Amino acid sequence: MGKNKILCEIFSQIADALDFLGENPFKISAYRKASRVLEDYPTDVEEVYRGGGITALTSIPGIGAAMSKKIAEFLETGRMRKYEEVISQAPQDLLKLMDVQSIGPKTLKLAYDRLSVRSVQDFKRVLADGSLADLPGMGHKKVENIKDGLELYERMSERIPLGLAFPIVQETVREIEQLPQVKSISACGSFRRMKETVGDIDILCTGDGGDKIIDHFVHLPGITRILGAGETKGSVIFSDRYQMDLRVVPTGSYGAALQYFTGSKQHNIHLRTIAKGRGLKISEYGVFREEESVGGREEQDVYRVLGLRWIPPELREDLGEVEAAAADSLPQLIQSDDMKGDLHVHSRYSDGTVTLEELLDETRRRRYQYIAVCDHSRSAKYARGLEVETLMEKVENIRKLNEESKGAKLLAGTEVDILPNGSLDYPDEVLKELVFVIAAIHSWRKEEDVTHRILTAMESPLVHVIAHPTGRLISTRQAYQVDMDRVIEKAAQTETALEINAYYDRLDLSDTYVRRAKELGVKLAIGTDAHNIGQLWMIALGVGVARRGWCERPDVLNSWDYEQIIQWTRQKGQR
Repeated sequence: MGKNKILCEIFSQIADALDFLGENPFKISAYRKASRVLEDYPTDVEEVYRGGGITALTSIPGIGAAMSKKIAEFLETGRMRKYEEVISQAPQDLLKLMDVQSIGPKTLKLAYDRLSVRSVQDFKRVLADGSLADLPGMGHKKVENIKDGLELYERMSERIPLGLAFPIVQETVREIEQLPQVKSISACGSFRRMKETVGDIDILCTGDGGDKIIDHFVHLPGITRILGAGETKGSVIFSDRYQMDLRVVPTGSYGAALQYFTGSKQHNIHLRTIAKGRGLKISEYGVFREEESVGGREEQDVYRVLGLRWIPPELREDLGEVEAAAADSLPQLIQSDDMKGDLHVHSRYSDGTVTLEELLDETRRRRYQYIAVCDHSRSAKYARGLEVETLMEKVENIRKLNEESKGAKLLAGTEVDILPNGSLDYPDEVLKELVFVIAAIHSWRKEEDVTHRILTAMESPLVHVIAHPTGRLISTRQAYQVDMDRVIEKAAQTETALEINAYYDRLDLSDTYVRRAKELGVKLAIGTDAHNIGQLWMIALGVGVARRGWCERPDVLNSWDYEQIIQWTRQKGQR
């Protein structure tokens, strides 16, 4: 939004450059924090500055006086002296590799100083010829880990994380649907199916004057390159990275085209096979019996003529949804409107940027009944994990706020670390004082199988949820070694919920494991893992994963009322 994204990138690049140059870790952390805050801040920072100057900027949680001055300098001049100074001292192409797991600033600096590595290609060369492995502190095992991380990074760079595509699609659709020529519009493809990553962004619309619609589309803000612009299709590059296509189709074919371009390929093949058996033909133009059109204006037409109920896009992966539609046994999928709260949010008590008061206000604004405030536990020093005394202070403050609040409530919780032996970072007498306990693994050895740690943690009746159960980061980090079948079975035995972590680069559990959990009767808890207000919207991504996992309202704790949540946690604690 506005200058936020530009400043977010500037601060991120400054942090990377300072890290490479070996600067003070606290200074590096300050720039990274400012970058994260601006990335998700819901208001255009330029509007904030124009309305109240530097004083208004300092009111943004996580933005101090020093950062405010740099933001103001950029907004006034279009430049930032600190950025220019730091960037001139570090190779920008090489610093891109800091996003790769196993490649840190020390490794890059070593390659830079000893092997004259100045670019990504240079780095790949020294990886291949073995010279990187010969450097002090490296070795062949570490180099193999770097190769694996680089392979994952390059593979994932070819696709767009759902959470990054989401705001782009929303803003584009909002802009296009305001045109008087447009009658209907929808995203399609893997985005509409809510897959965790998408390829090109595909949007479909119908209306009059396709050339005017396309011309408006290719000149939207953020478009950095026009690949093509005709009367019915436009292709562009957004923000120098994402390809986005818009198709304008006839009204009579809109439903058929929406179904066709939503996919998946396997789902569509299954439908065409059924159609062939009925003497029908399905295409993006409609459903035909010989030359006669028998449907296509509405998407439901395609399914109706095949004797099927309409199938929600998230289920269209040819994983039993067609058979379920034929048997009229499709699930009543959970919806975003069913969400009565967020079950994993961080506050200023640990590494978040919002106060308890602000979280309670946001609970009301979103018309939630509750938000679970689950800050890090004491072992997570890197995230300002809470010592017991501070945790008890937070619990008491939440109790006072709840007493004064009519309606909305905060759940006093923790994201307690599961230690290497499977024990928890707080003793039972502390955990008993909390309303909501999620347990998580945040550190592990590369070759370690963490299954036993999670299974042991679930033995505690005081643990309500296992957070981000596989530990993956979609773009940069593979899951740790864990037997998820055993974890899901244990969750069913101990009545422990599993989290769908809705942060866009986690989306952990995956839809496959969510469906398995549902089949065994395991409850799911959706948590944004938000560290600032601007990340709370990601609960929509978690709902998408739940829908792809065939979840209905009773399967997801977030659809329960506040009193139901309290009753469930109490009963579990008495198990």
